[in-house]
Order: sequence, then structure tokens, then C-alpha cells
Amino acid sequence: MLTPALVDDVVGAALREDAPWGDVTSEYLIPADATAVATLSAREPGVFAGRAAFEAAFRLTDARITVEWRLAEGARFAAGDELARVSGPARGILTGERIALNFSQRMSGIATLTSEYVALIAGTNAVIADTRKTTPGLRAFERHAVTCGGGHNHRFSLSDAVMAKDNHLAVLTAGGKDLTVELARVRAELPHTMKLEVEVDRLDQIEPVVAAGVDIVMLDNFSISDLKTGVAFIAGRSLVEASGGVNRETVRQIAETGVDVISVGALTHSARALDLGLDVVIDAR
Repeated sequence: MLTPALVDDVVGAALREDAPWGDVTSEYLIPADATAVATLSAREPGVFAGRAAFEAAFRLTDARITVEWRLAEGARFAAGDELARVSGPARGILTGERIALNFSQRMSGIATLTSEYVALIAGTNAVIADTRKTTPGLRAFERHAVTCGGGHNHRFSLSDAVMAKDNHLAVLTAGGKDLTVELARVRAELPHTMKLEVEVDRLDQIEPVVAAGVDIVMLDNFSISDLKTGVAFIAGRSLVEASGGVNRETVRQIAETGVDVISVGALTHSARALDLGLDVVIDAR
């Protein structure tokens, strides 16, 4: 979850990385009493995410800086729109500018890409979800951006749910142990609030997994035909997640097979930063 404390911790670290001993350019070139107004504007259309991080970049630099918003978190905007106005001490605005833009451009890029995937499956029963393929240290920011674009969050971390992949299953069934029996044992031992998801990559793996009473079956890198067969075979006994081979060209076909969730790593690992600009006008009073 993107809490205020986390925002301040991460943005504060970014500011210290960017100006470890101060912003010497602003300190030498800009008078200490100069004030400025800066306009955050869109150079291309998109969906906005990152208000809290944008504000923190300036507030933590100089508490006298104010940000006035022209749109809500998760709102769409057009090229040329004014998104926010920043005002206050000029040195602080110039020092916080790059970090504020880095967060808002990155997060808005993720929100915009997510919204494209969500639009492509409109009218189906599937939802778009992210994965753990996130930038280390920035997972909460990037996953917040996914929700701004209309997507859903997968498990946040390895601590949140049991998700057995091929390597886990190989160890679990070592020595000839029965997969259904072992998964049923795990399901019985888990707290009632924790989900059990199991990944399969072949049709013949589905029944032993579903028979164990798992909550979610992930059909990994299945063809469209096999996805349809898998969904029909599971027949509502578990939620069905599709993963692998998901892109703009395939996501609609995948959704129409009847799966419940489509996880898309590209939402966070391949989103392009959106082109936003912060234009500063110095007030020479």
C-alpha cells in the first residue's frame, strides 16, 4: 500500500540521491529570495498517477512550496492540458523538479499503459492484473499506478499468498509424493484468509491441482485453444488466471476464453515514461 510514510521515505531518498550536498546550480545562480511559478503540463495524452510523490518532492525540499492540482489521481488528460501549478521559493522548485517529474512520468506511463489493456478487454468478465516484475523499492508506487489505470493488483509480496510454480511443485512431489495429496495438505494448513494458487503449463496438470481444492489455477503460456479447454475443464471450481504471451494483440482473445484474471508483467516492467513537462517562470520581485 502506498502510505504517506512510504512516500516520504522513498521520495526523500530520491532527493538525497539527486542533491546529496545541495543543488549547487540553484544555490549559485538563483537569488535566495526569488520565487517562481511552475506549470506541470502534458505533452501527450494519458492517465495521471503520482500526485502524492509529486507533492512530496517539493514539500520535502521546501515546505513553503504549494501545489494546486487541475485533475484527480487516475484522471485522463489530453496533450497540452495543464495538470498542476507549483509555486513558492524558486530554488526549492528547481531542486525538486526532476524528482517530481521522474515519479509522475513513470507512474503516469504505467497508468496509461494499464488503461489501454483494460480498454482492450472491455465487455469480458476478465480483469487485468500486475505481477511482481516491478522496480526494486518502487513496487508500491508502480502498483498504485496500475490501479489508477483501472487494473488490479496481484499478491504484493512473497508473504501475501502461496503461489506454487513448477520448481516448487518439483520439490513438493520429490520422491514420488502425490501432487493432489500434498496440495490438499497445504490447503488445509493455510489460514482461511490466505489464498493458494498453482501454476500449470499443460492441460494434463489441471485435474490433480483442481482436485486439491486450490483457490486459483494459473494457466501459463497456454495457446488460445488450450485456454478455452482449460477454462471449460475447471468449470468454476477455481478461479482461472492466464499468464504469459500477453500483449496488446493477444489480450482480447485471452479474455474471451473465459479466464477470470490476466496477469501482465509488461504493465510495470515495460511501461514507457509519459512525456510531462514542468515549465518554470521566475518571479523577480
